Amino acid sequence: MAIIVQKYGGTSVGSVEKIEHVAGRVAKTVEQGHQVVVVVSAMGKTTDQLVKLATEISDKPSKREMDMLLTTGEQVTISLLAMALQKRGLGATSFTGWQAGIVTEDSHSNARILDIQTDRIVAQLSLGNVVIVAGFQGVSQAGEITTLGRGGSDTTAVALAAALNAERCDIYTDVTGVYTTDPRFIKEARKLHSISYDEMLEMANLGAGVLHPRAVEFAKNYQVKLMVASSMVEEVGTLIEEEVSMEQNLVVRGIAFENDITKITVAGLPNEIETLSNVFTLLSEHGINVDIIIQNQTAEEKTSISFSTSRSSLEEALSVLIAHKEELQFNELTHEGDLAKVSIIGSGMISNPGVAAQMFKILAENEILIKMVSTSEIKVSALVEEEIMVPAVEALHRAFQLEEQELTV
Repeated sequence: MAIIVQKYGGTSVGSVEKIEHVAGRVAKTVEQGHQVVVVVSAMGKTTDQLVKLATEISDKPSKREMDMLLTTGEQVTISLLAMALQKRGLGATSFTGWQAGIVTEDSHSNARILDIQTDRIVAQLSLGNVVIVAGFQGVSQAGEITTLGRGGSDTTAVALAAALNAERCDIYTDVTGVYTTDPRFIKEARKLHSISYDEMLEMANLGAGVLHPRAVEFAKNYQVKLMVASSMVEEVGTLIEEEVSMEQNLVVRGIAFENDITKITVAGLPNEIETLSNVFTLLSEHGINVDIIIQNQTAEEKTSISFSTSRSSLEEALSVLIAHKEELQFNELTHEGDLAKVSIIGSGMISNPGVAAQMFKILAENEILIKMVSTSEIKVSALVEEEIMVPAVEALHRAFQLEEQELTV
């Protein structure tokens, strides 16, 4: 019997009625002859409500106690789902992350999974029971309860699928699959029947919120087949795997975008070989993520560096740079806000030169000014003004004919 891991997010288990619906889907999978492991998130807005309670008590609650608090949300869901399955006559056992043997780093709020000791899960599956595991959580080697950070339930599901050598990991959410771009903004967006790990990883990193990048990276490393589908609609989703059949002429397979981007420029830096290292090592030590980077020599002995970062990181990035101005020896620090990043993604770009030039031409024809550019083998990203982000995506989606393709494998 093949093992199928299914993951249901917070919106999919947001009420008793929705939990009953999930139980029905799980029961149907069991009837098809599969052993099933289910990973669930906390119900609806439970996590947000728990965070609010904590902030009413303390402005800076400890990360350890926050992990103790937040992991209770998933415990409610796993027990209710187990009851719903038992009511249907199915054997079902619920496990917290630590009961399921999910061992993590010795850190709180954003721990990484180190190992999964599957003995208890395998024992329950052998008895014919459905195993329900709380997502987003584990236990450190020191015995401390930990959480996995954003997208933690996706990561839990993929990691379990890898550890159990599952046939597939199904991620059920409130969308019917992975689209060429976000259908909430672009009505012509089309669902992809399949997409490669690398393409999905780029889309996830560049703003597509369907899957967390860490989960996709885990799936790629352990060759776990992922299916993204709707928990509410009976419809075939999008398969994510190593190799996919390329749709005819579909060089660009998707367009991702994200707003709240800021450009920071550090001018008048010494034009020395270690300048780049000094600036970005300093930012890294303070946990500030940067993306697109441009260096320009402004004089024989001076250079300037521009880079993009999230709006939420702006204040800390500026304060860190200002605090180390004498050490870094720069003359001026400026920033530009209200920016967005628009990216085209497709593995077909490797063997099709000129895609970046085509993107720039399309944006120019639509009078969209590009502030910064970043490229890789399978993506091109451009920084544009935030107010024209959606028109830029619309123009690219139309020009690369994504809305006209019959996206079948």
